[in-house]
Amino acid sequence: MPTARIQAVLLRIAALGALALTACATTPSPDAARAWQGAGQMVVVTSAGWDATHARLHRFERARGDAAWTEVGEPAPVVLGRAGSAWGIGLHPAQRGGPQKREGDGRAPAGMFEIGTAFGYADRIEALLPYRGMTASDYCIDVPSSPLYNRIVSSREVGEDGIAGSTEPMRRDIHADGDTRYRLGFVIEHNAEGRRQAGSCIFAHLWKTPDTPTAGCTAMAEPVMQHLLRWLDPQHHPVFVLLPEADYRRLRQAWQLPVLPPDAD
Repeated sequence: MPTARIQAVLLRIAALGALALTACATTPSPDAARAWQGAGQMVVVTSAGWDATHARLHRFERARGDAAWTEVGEPAPVVLGRAGSAWGIGLHPAQRGGPQKREGDGRAPAGMFEIGTAFGYADRIEALLPYRGMTASDYCIDVPSSPLYNRIVSSREVGEDGIAGSTEPMRRDIHADGDTRYRLGFVIEHNAEGRRQAGSCIFAHLWKTPDTPTAGCTAMAEPVMQHLLRWLDPQHHPVFVLLPEADYRRLRQAWQLPVLPPDAD
């Protein structure tokens, strides 16, 4: 895109910030761990290993000022990226000892992340999270060279040049042969600063089938998603955790994570 057009797009985004939803709406501050320690809700996803495409989801909550987590509901199966998972960029310190998330690698980001805006195909849904009903003009920008990388924007606001090259239309039912996977979902705030090539457009959304992995998101059955969206409350500072089981056990005490049922003995 010519430099002048890029500048024009950025100016339009700045002027219409309330209308252009970011895929990673909050940039973690140096003391972002405070929000993590203050979390009252936690979605925990654990897999058998870095290359596993299937995982298990738990919900936990705790009262304000209480260190003990209580599980809510029953665990549920989910599917991950087609290549498994890899360390992402979130609230947690940078990690080694495993793959690092890159654009297009087919891995779901691992670590601790804030939970962002809910989205879907309907104008309104039953949810406590802020919600945006998507339209045919809404895209998540997965083009690393774009100044809008890792943002959900509308072509009505940024122009056709602003969405050029993006392969993530948010209305997949319109643009991807009736695909319903984005009919309900929420943003997992990975790579909030939009670091180039570090991965973009990471969501929790509906699965196609229980055996169909994603391009890097976490997908689940519709009833599971509905329970999540009715439960997640911004006032409780919810966070999303995805880790291989071995790393979960290694980090559980340091990160003050809940004890999972298999580890309770």
